[in-house]
Amino acid sequence: MNGFNKVILIGNLTRNPELRYTPSGTPVASFALAVNRRFRQGEELKDEVCYIDIVVFGKQAEHCGQYLSKGSGVIVEGRLQQRRWETEDGQKRSKHEVVAQSVTFLPKRQDGGGGGHEPGAPDDAPAYEYEEQL
Repeated sequence: MNGFNKVILIGNLTRNPELRYTPSGTPVASFALAVNRRFRQGEELKDEVCYIDIVVFGKQAEHCGQYLSKGSGVIVEGRLQQRRWETEDGQKRSKHEVVAQSVTFLPKRQDGGGGGHEPGAPDDAPAYEYEEQL
């Protein structure tokens, strides 16, 4: 039986995206996302924050590096991936991260609403959503 691996997250960047390039020239951006959850425990209202590492490839990575910054709101759709490696001293390590297939930029909150592109983005900036072409 084939599995199903789909993740949809809405949150805010905890740091500016880090843009780099693979040896073959493919752009790769990485950032962490804070996803908040509010719930009631008895009569008390509690907040919980989950921090998730996100990796984006291709043209979409360049757009994230250019238009996103710490605090930016995004919707990320992608798949969960586990990376495994061994340290120089022989310890086994692993890490879960989300490989984004699309990143939707959310407008910054401003008094009186507003919308459109991220502040500071030129009028010809790409639309909010970038879909990875598979």
